[in-house]
Amino acid sequence: MVNSFYKLVEVIAALRNKENGCPWDIKQTRESLVPNFIEELFEAVEAIEDQDLDSLREELGDLLLHVVFQAQISAEEGLWDIESVLQQINDKLIRRHPHVFGDLSLSDANEVKMNWERIKKQEKTERKSV
Repeated sequence: MVNSFYKLVEVIAALRNKENGCPWDIKQTRESLVPNFIEELFEAVEAIEDQDLDSLREELGDLLLHVVFQAQISAEEGLWDIESVLQQINDKLIRRHPHVFGDLSLSDANEVKMNWERIKKQEKTERKSV
């Protein structure tokens, strides 16, 4: 699994290579990709609603392409890369699931959702005060 993911990262980097990449991919910006990103999201939702799991697999790949593409653009600009995106989401999931990764005891999905929202609100307040 890890190899397949990083193969995608390498493919996107090769497509964006200014010397021998794809002219269309090189030309893209965060903003120019937005319509395609939205279209792929709608297609994934449609596949879920239609219970078309083969199409869903394809559409999830297309969405993942856009996530990696956006991260590649940021890496090229010296901002951050896909590794930091992955680290950030892993940290967030662990932080917001103290009932799994800590010692908090929650009994049902509603309590989990309420706790998630409480943690999210606390994080936003802390970010504003920094």
